[in-house]
Amino acid sequence: MRSAVQGLATVFAYLFVFVFLVGAQLGNSGSIEGTVKDPSGAVVPGATVEIENPVSGFTRTGVTDANGAFRFTNVPFNPYHLTVTAANFVAYSMDIEVRSAVAAKADVVLKLGQQATTVNVTETGGDLLENDPTNHVDVDRDLFQRVLLESATSSVSSLVTLTTPGVAADSNGLFHGLGDHAQNSFSVDGQPITDQQSKVFSNQIPSESIQSLEVISGAPPAEFGDKTSLVIKVTTRSGLGVDQPHGGVTTSYGSFGTPSFAADLAYGGKSWGNFTALSALRSGRFLDPPEATTLHDVGNQENIFDRVDYKFSDTNTAQLNLGYTRSWFQTPNSFDAQDAAGWSAPCAPLQVAGCGGLGPDGNPVGP
Repeated sequence: MRSAVQGLATVFAYLFVFVFLVGAQLGNSGSIEGTVKDPSGAVVPGATVEIENPVSGFTRTGVTDANGAFRFTNVPFNPYHLTVTAANFVAYSMDIEVRSAVAAKADVVLKLGQQATTVNVTETGGDLLENDPTNHVDVDRDLFQRVLLESATSSVSSLVTLTTPGVAADSNGLFHGLGDHAQNSFSVDGQPITDQQSKVFSNQIPSESIQSLEVISGAPPAEFGDKTSLVIKVTTRSGLGVDQPHGGVTTSYGSFGTPSFAADLAYGGKSWGNFTALSALRSGRFLDPPEATTLHDVGNQENIFDRVDYKFSDTNTAQLNLGYTRSWFQTPNSFDAQDAAGWSAPCAPLQVAGCGGLGPDGNPVGP
């Protein structure tokens, strides 16, 4: 028992050191921070600061503290519009880009004057320019929360296929980039996931844990090896910098007896944070067979995700992702196979226990 505890302690020690050393290089997100001052150099507390990327749908708003400082953490790599407004000052705006774990600095000096009400009409994306030669699509949580998913049991695959041109899905939950699913790469916070993203062979991370997606198609960068079809980079949500704990609970019920439950909670401080997400669902059409009537297709899935962050300095942050997932499901049957086995067909239009060879759970039973 003692040797097992020592072994676990050694593993966690190596893990901690590894995460600490590479914390500044890995991941898909950084931070934006700065100070707001007036022309005399005095700080401006209570100023409203907003960052926005209209292409991905990312937007976040904050207020400067008593020292005139503001800070946005876990910001996905992208360019952003930054706007600062305060009473008795002229509104200030600039573009800023997040490309590494090192904080992007945005020190602002406001001019005295009255704010004017203006209406800006621009095309999506405005003047945001990216110095990225790859063909990619950015999707943030504020955008994909409004997407109607085609499969409750493959939410990540649905997000990718519904928001990215040239990517198709199959009934197993796989995504096919440009028709070639064997050349796909999937990474979470810079760490590659080697399992297939299919509910038949492995479970996907819960969609409640995702902050943003970057889907690279066509010609992925060399850093992803010989993958030539599709690269999906996931940035998870974080509690770093969340002074006031917040979260949410969601429940739903759909056709084919599909109840679901999801909850998340983010909390932390200036140098640390924790984010936890829980989800569970049960469905009578778990593997999405082609038949309109489900036959022997009940399944359930549970997910737990936890992300812990600790910021040692502006250039070093330790991050630890923990996850647990399980699923149980039946292998769907077809009408032809059922008839060949001598089973009775379900009664239409009602499926009740004991009707046409159905068991108490509404699934066919043997003769």
